[in-house]
Amino acid sequence: MRQCDCLHFGCSLFNSSGRRHGHGVTASYGEMCYHDNSLVSASLEALIQHLVPTVDYYPDIRFREVAPKLVQLLTEWTETFPYDFRDERMMRCLKDMTHHVARGEEYSWRAMQQMTQRLIKRLSALGQYEEAVSALNAVAMERPASLKSKQASGQRSDVMSACDDPFVLAQQLTHIELDRLSFIGPEEFIQTFARKDPLENHKGFFRKRKTSNLEAYVNWFNRLSYLVATEICMPVKKKHRARIIEFFIDVAQECFNIGNFNSLMAIITGMNMSPVARLRKTWSKVNTDKFEILEHQMDPSSNFSNYRTALRGATQRSETAHSSQEKIVIPFFSLLIKDIYFLNEGCASSLTNGHINFEKLWELAKQVSEFLVWRQVICPFDRDRRILQYLVTTPVFSEDELHLASYESEGPENNMEKDSRRSLRSSLLHRENRS
Repeated sequence: MRQCDCLHFGCSLFNSSGRRHGHGVTASYGEMCYHDNSLVSASLEALIQHLVPTVDYYPDIRFREVAPKLVQLLTEWTETFPYDFRDERMMRCLKDMTHHVARGEEYSWRAMQQMTQRLIKRLSALGQYEEAVSALNAVAMERPASLKSKQASGQRSDVMSACDDPFVLAQQLTHIELDRLSFIGPEEFIQTFARKDPLENHKGFFRKRKTSNLEAYVNWFNRLSYLVATEICMPVKKKHRARIIEFFIDVAQECFNIGNFNSLMAIITGMNMSPVARLRKTWSKVNTDKFEILEHQMDPSSNFSNYRTALRGATQRSETAHSSQEKIVIPFFSLLIKDIYFLNEGCASSLTNGHINFEKLWELAKQVSEFLVWRQVICPFDRDRRILQYLVTTPVFSEDELHLASYESEGPENNMEKDSRRSLRSSLLHRENRS
């Protein structure tokens, strides 16, 4: 088992069962160091020696007394990191542990049975979710004739024919966000950045772990950005394009009000893509005051200071919420990953004395724990399956198709754009003939 694997649940164990050594002082006991009653560093060998019974060391506790604590630890593990148990060997170990508990204490055995049932239900839901996302992606990747040219695509229904109420569309976007957030395993953050150890046993318990749910969520952000750009570039008439822009500005505002910062940023990103941004005649018909305010809220300068202030406000609102809607906090996910990445890379996992740096682990746990609270919120809005289906399956333009559609909306303004349009037409025609 790798160091990061045994530690991603070990911190909580020491927080609840670590030995106490006074208040406001630093104390070392062998290779384990404490400060203010908290374990701050230790060698991996010392942790194993402290936690795992051996021939020479065995806690002088009757099994009937230790069983409830064992069940508590396993319950926390299976509920916080259920994806660990997708490995058959891990599930076998859990079943073996259940049999051991069954021989010692009936109440704990019943708790283990219930815990295992919840785990199996969670893993079954995970499998169904992954199959559904894969099927939806396959539908969205189909290239219907309506996308092969801008003129033909004008016959296709647009987002406002699916939903003309910005608040309702923002609600449906929030459904998608919370659904996909709920299936991201907290360990996926660390696994995303983990460097492969060349000496790692490829048959290890944790080798099969995946980060597919995190990646699927990032892909959703990209899809929403391209969907916004496609909807704007697709209409033939300028006034129609302007109306679509104003509609998405209103949707973005509603997302901000809800606390859905991820959809908000995806919409802003789509509207700032170069094929959309260059449509000057279209933008001249749009009142951009509200959009400029939203852009200011998500301005990346000063490390997204405006957004971080808004996120803190939404978090405080969530903590004192009197309704389900007030509990919603959906962070700008790419920035959350970036923050965790720099924390993981910027602080050493091991101290100069070889001890594990628990202060780093506490800080990582703090950020991931906040995410766990956010992902548990149940979306309070009514589902509209027709709108949801449109959002997740409607085909969108590729980057080249977006540029060509933009040039067909408002012609090239210089020789470079003329050359670009000529090249794109030739390239896309060649691809169509090959397909």
